[in-house]
Amino acid sequence: MSSSTHASDPVVEPPADTSPGTAEEPRTPAGSGADDARPAWWRRRLDRFSCVGLSVALVFLWLSMTPSLLPRGALFQGVVSGASAAVGYSLGVFFSWLIRFMISRDKPWPAPMYRVWVALGLAAVAGTVVMLVMFQRWQDQIRTMMGVDFLSWTAYPQIVIICVVVFLLLTLIGQAWGDGVVWLVRKLNRIAPPRISAIAALVVAILITVFVLNGVVANYGMKALNSSFAAVNDETTADSTPPTSPLRSGGPGSLVTWDSLGRQGRIFVSVGPTVEELSAFNGAPALEPIRAYVGLGSGDDLRANAQLAADELVRTGGLQRKVVAVASTTGTGWINQATVDSIEYMYNGDTATVSMQYSYLPSWLSFLVDKERARQAGQALFEAVSERVRAIPEAQRPKLVVFGESLGSFAAESAFGTIPSLNARTDGALFVGPTFNNKLWVDTTGNRDAGTPEWQPTYEDGRQVRFIADAPDLYAPTAEWVPGRAVYLQHASDPISWWSPRLILREPDWLEEKKGRDVLPAMRWIPFVTFLQVSADMAVSTGVPDGHGHFYLAAIPAAWAEILQPPGWTPEKTEKLIPLLTRD
Repeated sequence: MSSSTHASDPVVEPPADTSPGTAEEPRTPAGSGADDARPAWWRRRLDRFSCVGLSVALVFLWLSMTPSLLPRGALFQGVVSGASAAVGYSLGVFFSWLIRFMISRDKPWPAPMYRVWVALGLAAVAGTVVMLVMFQRWQDQIRTMMGVDFLSWTAYPQIVIICVVVFLLLTLIGQAWGDGVVWLVRKLNRIAPPRISAIAALVVAILITVFVLNGVVANYGMKALNSSFAAVNDETTADSTPPTSPLRSGGPGSLVTWDSLGRQGRIFVSVGPTVEELSAFNGAPALEPIRAYVGLGSGDDLRANAQLAADELVRTGGLQRKVVAVASTTGTGWINQATVDSIEYMYNGDTATVSMQYSYLPSWLSFLVDKERARQAGQALFEAVSERVRAIPEAQRPKLVVFGESLGSFAAESAFGTIPSLNARTDGALFVGPTFNNKLWVDTTGNRDAGTPEWQPTYEDGRQVRFIADAPDLYAPTAEWVPGRAVYLQHASDPISWWSPRLILREPDWLEEKKGRDVLPAMRWIPFVTFLQVSADMAVSTGVPDGHGHFYLAAIPAAWAEILQPPGWTPEKTEKLIPLLTRD
């Protein structure tokens, strides 16, 4: 956000134009000919950058190499470091201008001598080498803890190159924006005092930038993304074939067509344990599990689709099964197959699972721009199914459970305002990898029992809901667990759960308190930097083994076993089931 100026301009420049060294002022002789001998092209390039800004950028660059929640490869570390350095540079430039503005100094600070740049360069090289060595040690520790391969030596020069490219790109964008602000200041100087012009120009530039990003980039960008992901939604994987059973949506007699289910819906109804596999596992004749699903190919009206999904459940005879599971999907319509398969094995196929798609976008993108549709879909689907279940005499009703993972957990809990409401209206709930914006999760975690950590809280002694990272955590609370049990399955290292815009300027409890079991003790909250680190962690959150990050598998059947307490089910059966489960 720096740009060059001329000493003859009698205006107060905004922060983008007032970094040290931006004025073409006469230099004070240094006492030697070294500075005078400096080539002019060095002066032109160095004077474009702020010495204070670069100093702060270096500090942010070094801090970006400290550990975060998950292992980072060369690409994401380079991006995080480059972005952190750009943030540091912007802050340095801004506060340099702010000090000038507050002391009413019209002229920029004198440009630093050549030897200052040399000293800064040497410090940059030495400090970066030291921090790369520390980065390697921290990465080795977290990779050992999570069972991930170590970085090769080639990763480190890649980090440096990517960091420099990202930093220069962001800085050049900032300088171009700053040049625009300077131009606007000069225009306003004709009709207003200099300082008023500077503030007004800055405010106008920010408003225009927000308008362009929200009104132009966002709108056209979302149209392009929707079109792109809608095309992906129309694809069919090689192992997805139209069902021949009337107990699956898209099959004979279905109220929805195979093509309308979407990519993830077609996968959902095409997979799962067969009757033969269920019978062999449980040693008794099994039923074919029911799977009902409505995709966006059936229309864009969420309430209408929810009613259609409930009708499809009724058509298949799902209300006569022992368990009806209402599944909320992620953005693309994805469902963790381990969550569904576990219930089907536990009840030997005497189950019905119903779900619907509400977006074409990936979960993280849908969460940022389309989470209201997720909330509406979760509410509409549960209400539609619950209405049909309540119409059955109480003694004949199936168990009604809800579940969802990631953005699906946000959708699934949206139908309930409180934990007691959840317990009263369902026979169980499993929310996996909740997001920071899950209202019920936030409220419950915020009101946790004193002395329990945010990453694994206890709420009212665990009588109604329990928070776990691994199966043994189910038994940590000693209070009696009442019917309508609910479980939040979350890892201390899951960035999907712990990412929040508040990380920019506020230290979260999960970092201030004792760290979780799979979080390095060396991790510290750093303003701006931690936000960028956890943001990068989100991109690789499923690229780690089960039990870490956003990868959930083995703890799912253990949670369902305690929530539902299926007749005749044992811990030995849970251990036997785990190797049979997959996420996709």
